[in-house]
Amino acid sequence: MSRLEARASTPDFWKDQAEAQRVLQRRRRLEQDRDLVLSLKKKIEDLAVLVEWAEAGEAVDAEFAQSLDTLDQEVQAGEIKKMLGGEHDRKNAIVTIHPGAGGTESQDWAEMLLRMYLRWTERRSFKREVIDYQPGEEAGLKSATATVAGDYAYGLLAAEAGVHRLVRISPFDQAARRHTSFASVHVWPELPEDVDIVIDEKDLRIDTYRSSGAGGQHVNVTDSAVRLTHLPTGMVVSCQNERSQHRNRDSAMKVLKARLYDVKMKENQAKLDQISGVKKDIAFGSQIRSYVLHPYQMVKDHRTKEQVGDINRVLDGDLDYLIKTYLMKRANGTLGEADSDDDAD
Repeated sequence: MSRLEARASTPDFWKDQAEAQRVLQRRRRLEQDRDLVLSLKKKIEDLAVLVEWAEAGEAVDAEFAQSLDTLDQEVQAGEIKKMLGGEHDRKNAIVTIHPGAGGTESQDWAEMLLRMYLRWTERRSFKREVIDYQPGEEAGLKSATATVAGDYAYGLLAAEAGVHRLVRISPFDQAARRHTSFASVHVWPELPEDVDIVIDEKDLRIDTYRSSGAGGQHVNVTDSAVRLTHLPTGMVVSCQNERSQHRNRDSAMKVLKARLYDVKMKENQAKLDQISGVKKDIAFGSQIRSYVLHPYQMVKDHRTKEQVGDINRVLDGDLDYLIKTYLMKRANGTLGEADSDDDAD
């Protein structure tokens, strides 16, 4: 019996619920690490057998290639998990997208980003739910908030937080001129109930209104949508996905708590940086990536300097390479400062 198992079997283990959950989470992580090692060992042994068969004249090329592919994918997945050791990296994520200045152009770009992340969640079989969607006046969206549930959802999506830029020939410009649009992506971890974020009811203004959505989706005939305004900070959070006003309020409170926790953590980090003289390489909200559709096609990450030529594949949700590169360079301390990529203007 391991020390963790012995500890979990003691009579007073569940007296401190928060500590018990931390112990169980650590146990699950260790079990997953063990299972990964055993799985990799088994696959390597299977490949060795296939090599022996090939040397004996058996036709196993296709099977060997497929097994090698599977091993490579599992190794890469394991590498990413080992780079995500932050306190909240394993948690679900809350993602909010806002267009920058520029009206319809930027609102359409924000809609494209939302689609990109929803397609990415599909590729990873993550559960997602758009809990708030404010449509643009002509096209696109004014703001959208989605929850993403899956192992390491926050750790992965946190790599996407920042300003994203699009350069293209505008479909909304009759003169077919080139436009540059901006949209911001914010990512917070979905917090457990026991996190110490207390919101006083007197600090909240609660407004209800009738739900609305793009194309008539999620439309309700009752005032079930909820908008929370946190008066001390001015933060505004809306939720309109659920048909129940009570459930929309609960969802909005979950987002508000995550945002307040994020502010608290950033304030603490700023104090530590001031004491230690640490200068962060990348400020929150910095432009992190450009997507160029004209005069050439390219996606460039300004922090890693990585470039991808197949922009349509990226916009269709194939983000794993960009995310992995960011995580690897962050882990080994080789991230650069975000730049403005003047060549794309």
